[in-house]
Amino acid sequence: MQKSNYRKFLILWSGDLISQIGGGLTSFGLGVYVFNITGSAAMMAIVTLLGFLPTLLLSIPAGALADKYDRRILMMIGDGFSAIGIIYILVSMMLGDVAIWQICLGVSISSIFSSLLEPSYRATVTDMLSEEEYTKANGLTSLSASARYLVSPLIAGLLLGAYDIKLLLIIDICTFFVTFFTTALVKKSIKKERIKKNERFLSILSQGWREVHARKGIFLLIIVSSLISMCIGVIQILSEPMILSFADSKTLGITETVCALGMLATALITGIVGISKHHSAILSISLILAGLFMIGFSIIENIIVISIFGFLFFAMLPLANSCLDYLVRINIPNELQGRVWGFIGFISQLGYIPAYAMSGILADSIGSGFDIGVGRGSAIVTMVSGIMLMIICASLLFSKRIKSLESITLPWFFW
Repeated sequence: MQKSNYRKFLILWSGDLISQIGGGLTSFGLGVYVFNITGSAAMMAIVTLLGFLPTLLLSIPAGALADKYDRRILMMIGDGFSAIGIIYILVSMMLGDVAIWQICLGVSISSIFSSLLEPSYRATVTDMLSEEEYTKANGLTSLSASARYLVSPLIAGLLLGAYDIKLLLIIDICTFFVTFFTTALVKKSIKKERIKKNERFLSILSQGWREVHARKGIFLLIIVSSLISMCIGVIQILSEPMILSFADSKTLGITETVCALGMLATALITGIVGISKHHSAILSISLILAGLFMIGFSIIENIIVISIFGFLFFAMLPLANSCLDYLVRINIPNELQGRVWGFIGFISQLGYIPAYAMSGILADSIGSGFDIGVGRGSAIVTMVSGIMLMIICASLLFSKRIKSLESITLPWFFW
């Protein structure tokens, strides 16, 4: 049964992989487009924020829906209707020069429907797999997430050299059909879980909060992950203006691909062999190193140096994500995971809001205030965030509450 379920997971995962590649094409293309017409890191950040904020704000009710209704149907609705926003941007571009507000509106619409995907997808993985398969699945999930950084920038950078952004949007729209049908195929072959139809929506929400808050180790881990997401959000926003300030979009695409190879390497290793123990320690150490590599990433305007440290930075993320995901899954009952993942997604990603809202403004202000340009302003903000990430994650090594989430005893040198 487990082998069969893992094959079904691979089908579902392949659809997610294609969706991530398509989304990465749009994200890269819109980022370059907005920076080229505005020259502002802040405007890039605003577009990213508006594409992210609806998903975050709706993650909690989406998690409750994932426990009340068929999770696969919710995934199909979210994936299918999220194409509307991208289609709107494409049509606006075909009718003439698109305004920034139209781009913002389009990515916001897409984000609203995409909010249904994450908690339903995570809960579906728990439905399908055993505990022993979680870290392998998490490694592959990290691999699909890395595709938007590994495959998409390279393809988008090359295509933008010969075509305009419209082609990238068309490709992204086509990927929605593929992921819709892979989800539909998996839905037919998975035994439908018994769903409590009479359970009230607000009751689901309140229980999700209680389940998260009552587990002090989980709650602390989520709060810390919010601080971590703030630091990581900075490099996600500012890496593009930092590189575009002295290189073209093709170089940016190649550089982002090289950097994302680090995520590919560790995601493959994690997906094949998994992580069997010391999850809390690996989580802390990998993120401390990620902060160090953020500093190296932004220290000099040199593509080779940026690529090396970017590779190392991304290599740490699948390790951290797999460990965090594992610690949550083994401590939350399966029937509650939809509502719990909704709260977890909301709280842990709150840090992205100040990162997306403020990092671009800070980079522009530092660049103009010290007359060093938006590129070096972005670098300074990234370095400071790397230092913050190292300090925050060093404290995790000494947290007994987080260590208590594991069912094993760590060796003395991790305590």
